[in-house]
Amino acid sequence: MKKFLFFLFLLFVIYLIGINTVPQYIETQRNPVKIAPPYSVSSEAKALYDRLDFIADLHCDALLWGRNLNKRGDRGHVDFPRMREAHVALEMFTIVSKSPAGQNMQSNSEDAFDNITPLTIAKGESPWNWFSLMNRTLSQSNALADFVENEGEKAIFIKSKTDLEKLISIRKTDKQVIGAMLGIEGGHALEASLENLDKVFEAGVRMIGPTHFFDNEFGGSAHGENSEGLTDFGKSAVRKMNELGIFIDLAHSSPAIIDDVLEISTKPVIVSHTGVRAVLDSQRNLSDTQIQKIAANGGIIGIAFFDMAVGEPELPNIIASIQHVRDLVGIEFVALGSDYDGSVAVPFDITGLPLIVEGLMEAGFSEDEIRAVMGENVKNFFLKNLN
Repeated sequence: MKKFLFFLFLLFVIYLIGINTVPQYIETQRNPVKIAPPYSVSSEAKALYDRLDFIADLHCDALLWGRNLNKRGDRGHVDFPRMREAHVALEMFTIVSKSPAGQNMQSNSEDAFDNITPLTIAKGESPWNWFSLMNRTLSQSNALADFVENEGEKAIFIKSKTDLEKLISIRKTDKQVIGAMLGIEGGHALEASLENLDKVFEAGVRMIGPTHFFDNEFGGSAHGENSEGLTDFGKSAVRKMNELGIFIDLAHSSPAIIDDVLEISTKPVIVSHTGVRAVLDSQRNLSDTQIQKIAANGGIIGIAFFDMAVGEPELPNIIASIQHVRDLVGIEFVALGSDYDGSVAVPFDITGLPLIVEGLMEAGFSEDEIRAVMGENVKNFFLKNLN
């Protein structure tokens, strides 16, 4: 009996060690920064950056890794202290609930082994989350709510236009106050239930991408196997998202889904993190025709920061992607969509955003255009379309 109890105790100790080391190791491997901070820019770029009233980013997966976002981290790309250091007013935190083994840009099976299951266990999450995508989703939603609450009056969970207006007003006198919004990457998280849309809306979700890296109940992924458009369930979900006030995120969707959503949706769409095919010809990136249709819909396009979306070297290609959207449809339709903490290597973490301002200045963008790209477009989009 003593040997058995000792064995159980040993297993428990190993489990505790795993909780404290395995997720950190995995994140360090999956979310590297190519150039470590601090970052330096010209005095002119720094002065312009410091004049920006509202900086926003449309995509960050930091909730996945189990880090305490209230504390400044030494790994990953985003947390609340680094948001403040970078003067970022608003971040869209997105929930990843499933990721296929061997994930790639070309073709992934929905039946592939799920990478998130062992990570969920290793983080010490409740067994209720181990095999339920919906429970994982609600758990990450609750985590963001807790992080915001821990900030007291220095953070706002943005769920409505009123919340956003409050953030804008408070930041006129206190730039330490930050805003956090919540999205979902991949409609598989809903487990084919329209009723779950009500649950995630109640939890604060205001953006959902129909698909991520594999086909699901909504339809085809840009990286899946069937390239199909919206299923009947997907069409019903899009209509209900419109009714509730949940934005549809077309990043990772098949071209057929993009067309179907733009035909069905009565509300403007978001492409939270993408590249453009004119800069990098990839199946995960937008064609000129798609960009024009999204602009005609009144949507907004977030340009990602990693090589598989923009190519290498990243920074000049980020600038080129922004410039292409501006020249094609207008400056008001383009924004930042980093994909920070999204299992990608990035050239700089969130404190390196002044490098983008410097790049835009060197490319001849005016100060008003830079303000638009860095956050004014996002602010105006949500002021106009958030319920």
